[in-house]
Amino acid sequence: MQSRKRLQKSGNSIKLSDVATRAQVSTATVSRTLNSPNKVSEAIAGRVRQAIKELGYVPDAAARALASRRSRAIGALVPTLSNPIFADCIQALEERLEGHGYALVVASTDYTLNKELRQAKSLLEHGVDALLLTGSCHHDELYQMLTDRKIPYVNTWAIGDNDHHAYVGINNVEAARRLTRYLVDLGHKSIALISGISAENDRVRDRTTGVRQALNEAGLSLDPERVIEKPYGIEFGREAMRVLLKHPTPPSAVIGGNDLLALGALLECQAKGLNVPRDISIAGFDDIDLACHISPTLTTMRVPTTAMGQQAADYLLRRLSGESVVSEKALDVELIVRASTARPGN
Repeated sequence: MQSRKRLQKSGNSIKLSDVATRAQVSTATVSRTLNSPNKVSEAIAGRVRQAIKELGYVPDAAARALASRRSRAIGALVPTLSNPIFADCIQALEERLEGHGYALVVASTDYTLNKELRQAKSLLEHGVDALLLTGSCHHDELYQMLTDRKIPYVNTWAIGDNDHHAYVGINNVEAARRLTRYLVDLGHKSIALISGISAENDRVRDRTTGVRQALNEAGLSLDPERVIEKPYGIEFGREAMRVLLKHPTPPSAVIGGNDLLALGALLECQAKGLNVPRDISIAGFDDIDLACHISPTLTTMRVPTTAMGQQAADYLLRRLSGESVVSEKALDVELIVRASTARPGN
């Protein structure tokens, strides 16, 4: 049996057939192990992987792509990687895809549809086999481009309002309604919202809608002066809270459109000498790691980011395998009650 050293000395590059000979399988089996590992038994796949390791074989990605008409790369478009909530989802997506022999290519859109369209075109030009999108609002040109090229895609972080687009996401309207109803049930009647920028962001608009609906159901309203839009970030949450506290009658409770904004609001209250939650209750949305480590710990809505990334990966992989798969998956969002909220005046 040829050793890796002898192959290199002879001047011959290590080929797929060399791996097949070492693993005592056919070249087709080696190819399946590389391209569709889920279709090969673990015992045989183990022998192939061991042979690859012993020989130092490096698959020719370009040749594999030409042969299969697949790049075995999947693209993901996310608004930003500075927010840990997106990083968690992408990590879960990448791990699931890697287990099936796919690489992940990530691009950020800065919350703008025009940049998302440009990034999507770039990913498609580089040959990605499928695409993960964030939210449900996208350029019609993007959807048309994906349809024309027969590129599987899935929307995440939101649910769709029609049957034309696949999604693995959450109902942002209902989640925000639940959080607001919880505050109303505590006795809060004066509730403010520090939201993200609503332009070109369906998740922000849906969460604002949910807050309004819950207040209206309780005979209350969300006054325009109590809605402040800011970019996502702790410093922007602090800025918005300063504005709210200058009002002659500050709110008794504040909802952050995400945890970063809520944490900023909480820190600003503490800097002004206010006690949270005795003087003012604060709640967020997402349940990032910091939410349970700050003092007081933050009441928030827990978004299943890991499950979202995993199930989005599963959907795309099944589509690429030609399987029939359910195209709509709404994930549960859980209310996590912590120390930052209480009855007014408590």
